[in-house]
Amino acid sequence: MFKLALVGCVFASGYFIGRFRRMGLENTGEGAIRELLTRQFPGEEFHLMNNLTLPCSDGTTQIDHVLLSRYGVFVIETKHYTGWIFANADSAKWTQVIYQVRNQFQNPIRQNFKHLQVVRHLLDFVPNENVHSLVVFTGDAEFKTPKPDGVFSPLGLVSHLHGFAEEVLTVDQLHTAVGRLECARRLISGKTDTEHQRYLNQRFGEL
Repeated sequence: MFKLALVGCVFASGYFIGRFRRMGLENTGEGAIRELLTRQFPGEEFHLMNNLTLPCSDGTTQIDHVLLSRYGVFVIETKHYTGWIFANADSAKWTQVIYQVRNQFQNPIRQNFKHLQVVRHLLDFVPNENVHSLVVFTGDAEFKTPKPDGVFSPLGLVSHLHGFAEEVLTVDQLHTAVGRLECARRLISGKTDTEHQRYLNQRFGEL
């Protein structure tokens, strides 16, 4: 009975993912990384999930991509920026400069840490060291400070992922991980995005 329910959940989620992806609910950077990872990591050893809204203790959190594989679970935050980027792994904010106009944005490493914790909680049978946080910058942004550990260009991301060659999950564990995330995720829809934005506004103020 559990397996039948799990299959039904995964099938339904897959249907809606495809439906709403066609509606364009992803930005340019997320779309580019989805296509890149789909090409680079095909086959049954990998399963890519995109635009996950998952429940957490104080509301919901949205994750751009989770790549599940026999070699680990990779929680990926995508940023699409132009201009110059000034970054420090320990700072709450990073800075983007375009023609001397400075804009601050949340440190994506810190942002993705919450995503990482939620995924680790849901996949409690996977050792923490096998669930990894990665940040990728698309667009033509140029880092004017040293790029912090765990932050990559698209090609750097692919190279880093290919470096994981040791199998740390069994096939059954991989399927279980996919099933848990599929069943926990919220439906990809404008309503879900609105609810998540309301949560962000309540916590951080108007964004």
